[in-house]
Amino acid sequence: MKDMPEATDVAAVKTYLMDLQDRICRALEQADGQSRFKEDDWARPGGGGGRSRIIEQGGLLEKGGVGFSHVFGAGMPPSATAHRPELAGRHFQAMGVSLVMHPHSPHIPTSHANVRFFIAEKDDADPVWWFGGGFDLTPYYAQEEDCVHWHRVARDACAPFGDDVYPRFKAWCDEYFYIKHRDEARGIGGLFFDDLNDWGFERSFDFLRSIGDAYLEAYLPIVQRRRDEAYSPEQKAFQEYRRGRYVEFNLVYDRGTLFGLQTGGRTESILMSLPPTVRWAYNWQAEPGSAEARLVKDFLPARDWLKGKA
Repeated sequence: MKDMPEATDVAAVKTYLMDLQDRICRALEQADGQSRFKEDDWARPGGGGGRSRIIEQGGLLEKGGVGFSHVFGAGMPPSATAHRPELAGRHFQAMGVSLVMHPHSPHIPTSHANVRFFIAEKDDADPVWWFGGGFDLTPYYAQEEDCVHWHRVARDACAPFGDDVYPRFKAWCDEYFYIKHRDEARGIGGLFFDDLNDWGFERSFDFLRSIGDAYLEAYLPIVQRRRDEAYSPEQKAFQEYRRGRYVEFNLVYDRGTLFGLQTGGRTESILMSLPPTVRWAYNWQAEPGSAEARLVKDFLPARDWLKGKA
């Protein structure tokens, strides 16, 4: 007798994701101390919608976005069926929380996190579903203790699911958030996972919750440690120059951006991750030995941040 497939509780995933958005926004408003998120509810003509929350020109955050979306449709876009041809002809639901924080201070890294669930169904077949997500850090004036803390929280969030999980998803993050045309990483990484379903629904959902819940633990201590450090106009300009790399990655490589645009998603919500100010300079070079040069030389290349550390 064939085993029955494990049930998928789509409603429970949605409830968790909406609560996660609420909790993250409350904590970030408290950390900012000046501004609050403005909510923009939206509907997608093709099916579904979401709520985008944006904070701008706060005491801490120059711009931040925390978006929840739940969209569905009758057919899959090319970004999905290109590497999963079995999805062709299925109707789908996709839901997730995605966030990016761009602080004023170049001493506080930009942070990104995303947790998502996808399910595609048709009448004569079992559903195809998976979880994905992770979080990654993009410093400008990087400090080793911040990078170690970020990766330690990532490792601890993965630990209940196996000793191999953090190294595997850490390496995937290093590979994914790589700007090929610049031959450099976007930041110092963290975790990235996709197509997660081989643990079964309940355990995979538990893992998603562990990663989603770990974001604030990973980010807020870094924020508090760096928020009062003074910075110069030149350091702010370097932050804006490095933000250009962030924009390049999101518009050229990011799967979520491509999926959203190809499924007719809401452009304002899809692009809410872009920083408020950015600059490009022709063939700009950092002074050898400077903090700006060390970012690229010492921090961006993939490394084991926890080697020799508990």
